[in-house]
Amino acid sequence: MDRRTWPANARVAHSSLGGRVEGLRLIEGDRRRITRPLADLCASPGGARDKQMLQGQGFVQLELCDGWAFGFDAMDGYVGYLPEEVLGPDFRPTHRVAARLTHVYEAPDIKAREVAVLSFFSELEVLGETGRFARLAGGGYVPAAHVAPLSRVAPDPVAVAEGFLGTPYLWGGNSGLGIDCSGLVQLAFQAAGRACPRDSDMQESLGKPAAAAPNRGDLMFWKGHVAIVADAQRLIHANAHHMAVAYEGIAEAIARIEAQGDGPLTAHRRIAHRP
Repeated sequence: MDRRTWPANARVAHSSLGGRVEGLRLIEGDRRRITRPLADLCASPGGARDKQMLQGQGFVQLELCDGWAFGFDAMDGYVGYLPEEVLGPDFRPTHRVAARLTHVYEAPDIKAREVAVLSFFSELEVLGETGRFARLAGGGYVPAAHVAPLSRVAPDPVAVAEGFLGTPYLWGGNSGLGIDCSGLVQLAFQAAGRACPRDSDMQESLGKPAAAAPNRGDLMFWKGHVAIVADAQRLIHANAHHMAVAYEGIAEAIARIEAQGDGPLTAHRRIAHRP
């Protein structure tokens, strides 16, 4: 019963656990949406950050207690607690942010005041376009060039990851403002239309063992770390050595990580291309 994927606490459980738990109230939960550019999903009320959620993303709320909502990320099923104030009513998103970062403006004018910064993969309800701007439900405008329909699938997860080069490393980060190794992998593969769990130990079950030389899009794992192969010689990863998303030689990374005491390469996985 991994708490990260087990949608139950001491009082309530999601209805999917029917027959597997006793003494808990079983509920379907209420679908909510993130109303802030970033929200920390915590292991416990007021506890450590496990990951971040982005504006407009869906959250299934199972319980609200003392200002904290318990539930799970509707996309990847990750379980945790969010502050009540970051959640709003459900809506039907039409688009996602397709740039690493974009501004929300108070008017459709590049000289207008910006009112928020949104990360790649934030979900939006776009009502239409005004000039070069997309008009958002609830107010505000974003550059139309920075959004894409929800149905758009990136052809190459590595290219998505490369769009984050230079982004600061942030443990538990999931955004263009700060990201960690498994957050980068998850965003890259989700944008390419592939289901991907959040943490590196979960991601190690993806694909199949790769016996041959590294291919673009392969995943390489160490204890607590993951990187994406960019080509036969290089990988790309969010890492605390560079404190950023960076390229690194594969041989150099393997030697450096072991030399610093974090152990040898534990797995090399090949992910099938999406049909």
